[in-house]
Amino acid sequence: MTDPIADYLTRLRNAIKATHRIVEIPASNIKKELTKVLLDKGYIQNYKFVEEGPQGTIKIALKYNPQTKVNSIVNLTRVSKPGLRKYVDKNSLPRVINGLGIAILSTSKGVMTDKEARVEGVGGEVLCYVY
Repeated sequence: MTDPIADYLTRLRNAIKATHRIVEIPASNIKKELTKVLLDKGYIQNYKFVEEGPQGTIKIALKYNPQTKVNSIVNLTRVSKPGLRKYVDKNSLPRVINGLGIAILSTSKGVMTDKEARVEGVGGEVLCYVY
């Protein structure tokens, strides 16, 4: 697999389209950090790290509106790809849907959203957009 983050986002996208409650994804450190950011920002309901096998898995409980059955994640877009990395400095951090969505960045201070990176005053690699 050349792009594990794209695989992570695709598994989430497919589970949302199929209206699954739980999705299992092979674990890695960057995927664990992405999952923590998604939980902190309210895009997923819960997660659990299962340490079995060589790398373990992440079980993510997806979040749906109880009345309309619409998922809280409308779109997941991979920005920085292995063939073309996208880096931004602290002055040109992206805004997703004029601040309604989040851009997840990998910075020198860890994985964080664009809003947190503005507060910290750091730039980094733009991993994905979520809204």
